[in-house]
Amino acid sequence: MMGKLAPASSGPALAPISPFRELGAYEALWLEQGASFKTLAERFASDPTALPSDFVPSGVAEEKAREVTTILHAAGVNRFGVRINHAGDYPARLRAARHPVELLYYQGEWELSELPSIAIVGSRKASDDGVRRAQRLARAFVDRGYAVVSGLAEGIDIAAHRAAIERGGRTIAVIGTPLGTVYPRPHAEMQAFIAAEHLLISQVPVLRYRAQKVPQNRLFFPERNITMSALTEATVIVEAGETSGTLTQARAALHQGRKLFILDSCFQRSDITWPAKYAALGAIRVREIDDIWGALG
Repeated sequence: MMGKLAPASSGPALAPISPFRELGAYEALWLEQGASFKTLAERFASDPTALPSDFVPSGVAEEKAREVTTILHAAGVNRFGVRINHAGDYPARLRAARHPVELLYYQGEWELSELPSIAIVGSRKASDDGVRRAQRLARAFVDRGYAVVSGLAEGIDIAAHRAAIERGGRTIAVIGTPLGTVYPRPHAEMQAFIAAEHLLISQVPVLRYRAQKVPQNRLFFPERNITMSALTEATVIVEAGETSGTLTQARAALHQGRKLFILDSCFQRSDITWPAKYAALGAIRVREIDDIWGALG
């Protein structure tokens, strides 16, 4: 963990890696004109052994790292960690994302990321039936030893997190804001609880988020769904509208070779066509929970 930043860790790299310097370098790269997950992924793909600090002067990297830690500490984030590609416990499965991230921030127990896990996602404006379905699924996954992963949004996400916790299980929240920033605000207490007792992950660069206006920062939310899919063995969509951001995760799961489950109730709606489209692409229709267990083996 960092807060006071953890000591340099070593991994596959030839020399010790300074998390502090890599954090600052990654933040500096995000401040460049036109930087995006796509452009940064392309830069690192061109040199698969590169670290963020290979592209940023050390003085700049350390300056930006100090700015980030000052901002996070002011937001009450006094202990946090980072995971860096090529170093230590960075999850190799995240490389399955179309534009994989080089650095993640986290709070809580990183070891939870090593558990078998399933994402439960769906509409922010969830129906009562949808909420109950999410809760039942979360409880069932906990009973089978899975960590329940979701995005801490309204509706399906928060129902899944709460049900997993109430069942005595473990939950992981992948958020679309930096650490120390809460959206939606009513979930501040739950975010703090997950950060302290479970695992909270963010891939959102602190300085870029702070420099942008709200409309641009909304683009971080669908990108976190891609990471959420890569982190897990499978995604279950409980319910979602025709233009829901949840479908970003559906596309990602199929692209990454993850299992994609869609509840039967989605297929029964006459106002949407996406369930049939994704079923044709390989998604699994879930009429009963044994359909999930059978597909997972």
